[in-house]
Formats: sequence, C-alpha cells, structure tokens
Amino acid sequence: MQVCHARCVKSDRFAPVESGAVPDLAAPARAVARLRAEMDRLREQAATTVVVERARGVVMALAGCTADAAEELLHQRATAARRTLLEECWVTLGEPARPCDDAAAPRPQGDAGTAAAVPSADDAPAPFAAPDDVADALSRLGRVLVHADTHQALAQYLLEHLAPDLDAESVMIYVRRSGGGLELAGHAGIDDGLAARWRQVPPIGGMAVVEALRSGEPRWLENFPEDSTRYLLIGEPPERWQSRVWLPLRAGDGSDVCIGVLRGRPGAFTSRDRAHLRGVVRLCAGRLRGFTSSSVPVRAAEADTVRSLFAALPVPAMLLTPVTSSSGEVEDFRVDAATAQAADLLGGSTGDPAGRRLREVRPGLADLPVWQGLLDTLAGGGPYESEPFAHQGTADGVLGPATYSVRVTRLEDALVVAWLRHTFSDRQEQRLAELQRLGSIGWANWNLARDEASWSAQVFAILDRDPADGPVRLDGLPGLALPEDRPALRAAVETLLREGRPFDAPFRIHGGGGVRHLRLVAEVVTDAHGAPFEVHGVVQDLTARRRAELALVESERAILTQHDVLQSERILVARLQNALLPLPDKVIDLSGLRVEVGYLPAQAGIHVGGDWFSAVELPDGDALFVIGDVAGHGVDAVATMAQLRFTAKGMVSTGSSLTGALSRLNSLLLHARDARRTATMVLARYRAADRRLIWAQAGHPPPLLLRGGEATYLRRPRGMLLGATPAPYFEETEHRLEPGDRLLLYTDGLVERPLESIDTGLTRLADAAAAHPEDTSGSLGALLDVMLEDERRDDVCVLDIRVPREM
Repeated sequence: MQVCHARCVKSDRFAPVESGAVPDLAAPARAVARLRAEMDRLREQAATTVVVERARGVVMALAGCTADAAEELLHQRATAARRTLLEECWVTLGEPARPCDDAAAPRPQGDAGTAAAVPSADDAPAPFAAPDDVADALSRLGRVLVHADTHQALAQYLLEHLAPDLDAESVMIYVRRSGGGLELAGHAGIDDGLAARWRQVPPIGGMAVVEALRSGEPRWLENFPEDSTRYLLIGEPPERWQSRVWLPLRAGDGSDVCIGVLRGRPGAFTSRDRAHLRGVVRLCAGRLRGFTSSSVPVRAAEADTVRSLFAALPVPAMLLTPVTSSSGEVEDFRVDAATAQAADLLGGSTGDPAGRRLREVRPGLADLPVWQGLLDTLAGGGPYESEPFAHQGTADGVLGPATYSVRVTRLEDALVVAWLRHTFSDRQEQRLAELQRLGSIGWANWNLARDEASWSAQVFAILDRDPADGPVRLDGLPGLALPEDRPALRAAVETLLREGRPFDAPFRIHGGGGVRHLRLVAEVVTDAHGAPFEVHGVVQDLTARRRAELALVESERAILTQHDVLQSERILVARLQNALLPLPDKVIDLSGLRVEVGYLPAQAGIHVGGDWFSAVELPDGDALFVIGDVAGHGVDAVATMAQLRFTAKGMVSTGSSLTGALSRLNSLLLHARDARRTATMVLARYRAADRRLIWAQAGHPPPLLLRGGEATYLRRPRGMLLGATPAPYFEETEHRLEPGDRLLLYTDGLVERPLESIDTGLTRLADAAAAHPEDTSGSLGALLDVMLEDERRDDVCVLDIRVPREM
C-alpha cells in the first residue's frame, strides 16, 4: 500500500521550471482531474462492493455455504447466464427466497469446512435470450443502478437507459399499497400535473397496470385503437403514447411493483426489445430490495375498520402514518383515513386525500408550524394544538369564514389529526370570560321562585369557592363575609327581598391571599303582581383597587414633585383601559351594519379619561351600540367605565329596555362608594328586520346622520346626566335608517375646544362629515384628522356606523 502511494505521488510531481521559462499551469488541473476520476472510481467500487457482499450473504443463507463458495457460485451463474458479476448480484437480490437445490449447493468437507464442489452451469438460472449488445447495455445499467436509492431516481435512470434503444418517452413505477390500491412512487418523462392526477389507481378491472400485477405477466399494448377499447389508458390525452408495456415484478418486501415503459411511436416491441425489458426488470427487482420501506402500512385486516370509523366521525379528522426516507428520517406522512370534512379543509378540489401523501395534498406544509408539531408529537413530545386560524369554507350549507385550530395526538406509531371549530358563541364566551377576569368582576343570578342560583366562573374565583360546591343562596351570602361586615350585608339583602330596593354593598372575606375587599351590586326583578322572583347581581373584587388607593395615599407627596411617577400612572391606567376596552383592528359587521371604531387618548395632561364604547350583537339578532363618557380621569374613571360598560350590555342583553337600563345605571352610580361620579351616555338598539334605530340618551351629544350628502343631528329625547339625581327621567325615540346612511356616535372630546361654544363644535363636525363622504375603510381616520388639528385635551371616542347601499 505504501509503495502504491509513493508511486502515485511520484507520478503527480511537476517538472522543474527553468529560470525564465513560463510555468505549465495545466499540470495542476490535470492532477486534479486524475484525482477526481480516481475518487469517482473508488465511490463506484465501494457501492458495487456493497451489492456483491449482500448478494453473497443471500447465497450463504440459502445454501449454507462459506463466503468463498458463495462468491464462486455467483461467478458460475454469471458466466452461465452471460452476465457480469454485478448483474448476477442484482438478479440474486431480486429473486424470491427459495431453498437451494441440494445438488447445486456447495457442501463443506472435512474439518476445514471448504467447498468441495460448486454447481455446474446447468444448475444456474436460465439465461436471457438477448444478443450481446443488450447484455452490454444491461451491464451499463447495473453499474448505474448502484446510485438509485428512491423510486423517483430509479425511474429517471431507466428512462435515460431505455430512451436511445427503445424510443421510450416516459417511465412510471407503481407500488401496491395496503387495501389493494396502487400509488405512483416514481416517474420520469411526465409533468407533475399528470403525475398528480394519476397518483392513485384503484384496484379495479380495465386497468392494464392492475391486471399486470394480478396475473404476474406483462401487458404489451402495441395496437392503440384496439387497446383503447380494452383498457382505461393513462394519459391526457391517452393517444400521446401509441404503445406501452406494463412489467410486474416482486420487490421482496411484500409489496408488488409494476414498471411501465411508454412510447410515442406505434408498433410492436421486437423480440430484442422484450429481452432487453425483461433483463431490466430483473435488475430493478434486485435494486428495489435495497430500498428502505417508505411507510408503515396499515394492516389489511384493520384498514376497512379504520376507514369506516373515520367515515362516521362528525368532525374533520384524519389518520397519518409516517413516510421515511432511506436514511430513516420522516419526509412525509401518508393519509390512511380521513373524514369528508377533512377534504374541504385540506383543499376539497384535490379529491379524497385517503391513500395519498400529505405534502402532495398540501404543498408547502413543511413551512408551517403544524409540520413541526406533527414531528414533535410523533417523537413523543405530547399532543400539539395550533394557534386558531381562519378558513373560508362551507358550514351548514352556507359559505363563510370560520375559525379552527388543529390538534395532533399520537396513536401508537400513527398520528390522529383533528380540526376544532370555534363558533361565534364560543368566541363571545371566551371574550366575556376574559373581560370578567381582567375587570375582576362576575355576574350572579338567584331565581327566588325555583330557589336556584347560577354564578359565572369569575364569581367563584372572586369568592374563593370551589365550583363543585355550587353557588350559595342569596340569604346565605352574608355568611361568607367577615363577622364585622355581616350585619350590613344581611340588612341589605333583607331590604332587597322585602322592599325590592337595590343595593351596592362592600364587604370583606378571608381568601387564599388574606383579606379581600369585595363589592356586591344587586337588583330585584318582580313578576306581574310586583312580587320579587329573581335577583340579578354583580360581584367585583376591589382588593387591588384598595391596595392601589393605599399605595397612592402613601406616595402622594412624592407624586406632587415627580412627573415620571405620574406618567407611570397614566401608562398603568391606559393598559387597564386597553384591557377592559379592546379596540377592533378592522371594520366589524353587526346585524348587517358596517361599524368602524376610533379611539384617541388625550395628548395634553397625564390622566386617562373614561370615554368608552360598546358594539355587540344581541341574542335576538339586534345590534346594541353604546357610547359614554365618565366624568374625571384616572383609575376611578376607568373602573366606573368598566362597571357601566359591562352592566349596560348585561341589562339590555337580558331584556331591559333602554330607559330602564339608564335608570338602573343611574342608581348604580348613586349607590357607589364614591357618589360624586357622573357620566353621559347614548344607548341605541338597531333592529335589522326593519332598519329601525331605537335610542335614548343621558346628557350626551346627539348622533350625527349623513344622508344624501347632507348632515343633520337626530332630535334628542329627554334624558339627564347619570349620577346627578335619584329621580331622573328618560325617553326613547326611534329613527328609520335607509341604505347608504352613515351615523356617527361620539364623545364631547371630538367637538369641544377651549373658549368655544359646543354649538360651534357641532357645526364644524357636520360640515367636515358632509365634506368627507367617503364610503371606504379608513375614511373615519380622515375625518378625525380634519376635526383634531390642534393638541387633544380630552379623550375622543367615535362609532362610525354605515348602512350598506344594497340591503
């Protein structure tokens, strides 16, 4: 080995360059070329050695002979069949396992264990009836097949080999899968669109590839007019290939494989062509045995049961098994079963996904987070659930957007994928729960007639009570308070039940984190005879507020001199306000109306105001629009805003009239611990059936209506400022909206300016709205830019409501 190395090094030395001579620059290039050629030769030799060693192992296992005897037997068979050793090795690997003939198998003799005899040429398999040029071609193909490690690569090598001699234009390789269907595992000479359409072939009669596999005999299709009447021919159009042949073979791993060779020219395959193709098939059979199984098949006995089960599932779901590459890595998943709904979510135009590769059905899947979720779940990382996503599909016969999330769970060596659909009510419930949690507020209801109670989940959390224990009766609620707070709370409950007088009572309880400060606001609902039969209540956790008040009192002296601390309070309150008053990031649709929301905080000063809005769809399909302004700024204003916003929606949603809701909200402010708080508000209910807008107001500027290019303010019904008097008076009025109408609800920050009357601001708003009648998304922003040229000294909140022109 050292001598050879030295000789090679010596041959690559460069001749010395004489002084003044030009060096030979081609010499290094020639050396590199020789080294590359040597590397290629060594790689091919290594790959060939692997094939020979595997074939020798097969012969040793079948014949029970030594390695030397097995290699000698391979040489004998190759010589008898007029094949090279590599060809004979491929053929040996492609042959089904069978016991060797006793007369042909070499037997060990004596203690040495060497072979005394080898079989003669007569014991070898029958040679191909092929001329020498075919044998040479097959020898070249055998060397090339060493590099084929997938069905796709094998198809490409076959086309390159068969195109010159047989005028082959395309090659297709079908593999039988569980259930009997065929799958196109490799192809060359056809486009991806045609391959996708013929990816799956059902196990039905009338298909030449199916019948070739069933009979185990080739199907030579050499007369296109006659063949097109006997078989369903592959191709679009099928006359693209005037002659073709389907050659079945055994891959040795339990799956049947059929190779199709398709030619554009008509005519029969000659005897030389047929011998050539049979030799190709025998070589391919050996190579296919070297492929790693690409998938984990579903047992045939279970396949029908699994498909029947998934067909009966009422939700979108599918069963996946991994498809591995030759290196053992998961490169795809096969859809073994899928529900009808899953086809729509995967892309209904591609047909039934069962039996197909997942990345074929959903190209680009590897770039999505769910792909990594599939791999992690398969590797034992536990169930995976994706983020919600929007999908345009059909539900209950209606086309529209829906929100889904994907959940992946492992089932032994497979994955079960299910889509969870989030309905509108689910999202509303989730948002309501989040609002209650962020506001530390929950609702409670006591039915006195049936002696039943129901609480929201947040009430259980506030009262630190296990939901499994159920809600407490109204008369038992004072027992939860601290001893010193029980008399006042019990008196308020008894007065409510006896006289129907609502109350707002603070009390304390012992919680997990110590003493907690709570607040209960309750009102009674009477029947037709005036007898109380139901109590509605709101429980609020004021612990954080009380602690914040104490902290503010302790730091008041420092706040007067430190602007940064005051600015921090503004940021804190703004975040609380954003949490309690989430702004939609796009135009929303409510009961056929298009609604755009604008909210701009004040630029002057350091406090956040109590401007707020609400736009929701009621259970009966009507829309509720509320806009209000709480007097003052800071935490108290935001807290009062949250109380009014949640309570107003709850009252109207449960059947209260607009004026009745305003009266109860007025009582809520009067019974608040800080009775100095006041607020203005507009409550509007829109009935989509007849486009009627019913509205009431409490000391708030009137809505602005734009119709036909003209802007007019709706006549205000009577109404008083909330929290100003214990005996207010409110009226309702209604207005019919027409297609194309635009209605603006706003707070006074939009029209008020220092040293200017409110009438001047209202006139300016009407003129600006009439001058900017755009009916496109974002037009509200243009209007706000015109109205708010100077620094904003107050918060501004606007609801821009539009009636579509076509209703």
